[in-house]
Amino acid sequence: MEMCKSPLTTQVVSVLVAVVLLLSVSRGECRKGRILEALEYSAISCRAHSASLVDFGGVGDGQTLNTKAFQDAVSELSKYGSEGGAQLYVPAGKWLTGSFSLTSHFTLFLHRDAVLLASQDISQWPVIKPLPSYGRGRDAAAGRYTSLIFGTNLTDVIITGDNGTIDGQGGLWWQRFHGGKLKYTRPYLIELMYSADIQISNLTLLNSPSWNVHPVYSRNILIQGITILAPVRSPNTDGINPDSCTNTRIEDCYIVSGDDCVAVKSGWDEYGIAYGMPTKQLVIRRLTCISPYSAVIALGSEMSGGIQDVRAEDIVAINSESGIRIKTGIGRGGYVKDIYVRGMTMKTMKWAFWMTGNYGSHADNHYDPKAFPVIQGINYRDMVAENVSMAARLEGIPSDPFTGICISNVTIHLAAKAKKVPWTCTDVEGISSGVTPTPCSTLPDQGPEKTSLCNFPAESLPIDTVELQKCSYGINYYP
Repeated sequence: MEMCKSPLTTQVVSVLVAVVLLLSVSRGECRKGRILEALEYSAISCRAHSASLVDFGGVGDGQTLNTKAFQDAVSELSKYGSEGGAQLYVPAGKWLTGSFSLTSHFTLFLHRDAVLLASQDISQWPVIKPLPSYGRGRDAAAGRYTSLIFGTNLTDVIITGDNGTIDGQGGLWWQRFHGGKLKYTRPYLIELMYSADIQISNLTLLNSPSWNVHPVYSRNILIQGITILAPVRSPNTDGINPDSCTNTRIEDCYIVSGDDCVAVKSGWDEYGIAYGMPTKQLVIRRLTCISPYSAVIALGSEMSGGIQDVRAEDIVAINSESGIRIKTGIGRGGYVKDIYVRGMTMKTMKWAFWMTGNYGSHADNHYDPKAFPVIQGINYRDMVAENVSMAARLEGIPSDPFTGICISNVTIHLAAKAKKVPWTCTDVEGISSGVTPTPCSTLPDQGPEKTSLCNFPAESLPIDTVELQKCSYGINYYP
């Protein structure tokens, strides 16, 4: 194994890969040439040391199991955490692996032709406890399988590449889910817990067994340039789910999903209320989503720790069930407030806006029937939608209305076979301006001069001040 120092500079994303074959002769026999890979890309941190997976016995033939190679590589490179950190480079090839964990001050980099293939051997997926804010697994009451790429209590972690691929090979898991054969909750592709200063970027994620990207109980998270693809009928293949996280930025992502493209969460019923960790200070921008049976952006339904200060803009929704959906119910408690969405374009939708106050799916029968959620300060503005079946379905909770709803400068063109009543509103209160078709009477129009009346904060969040460095490496290894 050869460690290479990396010069640090600053700037934006680009990856240059140069391949040089060097021939060497040992004891009169011709050996395979070494390969020098020159990398350059942008990241929150650059590393002082770098190594290739093949240095740890990795074989990228799509058949050899590489779980131990990944584990050994991370273990060895973790020694450099206090010496400038380390990068693990995954060359071109198909790298079959089970679950493995990352370390702090660490970068996992995938070559553009590298494919991580998730093992179909269930024994390669250790079982861990349920999340404390959920109280149980989502698929089964017991624990859950560890995610393919996992980490807990980490600082300064980067998962990136030159649009390399992580393929969850989820078909096996989907069949077990539909057949009721799961003892534990399905694994995710990427999950980082109790961690800070995270970057996940420039990757393609395919066929996750369940959720794709799940940062939880974490802060200072940058997710950008991710492509996520799953069959639109695959179960619970949510794209990106920030869960009890603070200061998160999701941008420039393309998602085709069997569930919500982005689902904002913070715990489930009495467990989420007790844990009490909200998701807040979340930025979502330049997202394109296709999700025929779910939402482009969902808030909830597991929102019992609270969701606050979500800012979404420049969103494209295509052939999706709903553009923005708030999901909650009696027993959830918590709150969803100070939500700001602008600059959204929607094409071929069932609903543009959907709020659900009677969402079921409780963790167990011990939820508090007096735990009412607070939904207030919801701002939607500057949107255009076409070929929409119904403009909005807004359903609060009797004796617990959703309040402070503001919708302005929104034009919704209904489909040829649209519902006769474009808006339905129960137990909601708010205002509107410049909205077509005319909303419910509980959202009275404030006049055409008030088309900008719905708020969108002018000040930036801390995550928007993060500057990337331009990192350069030379990696020398035997193929």
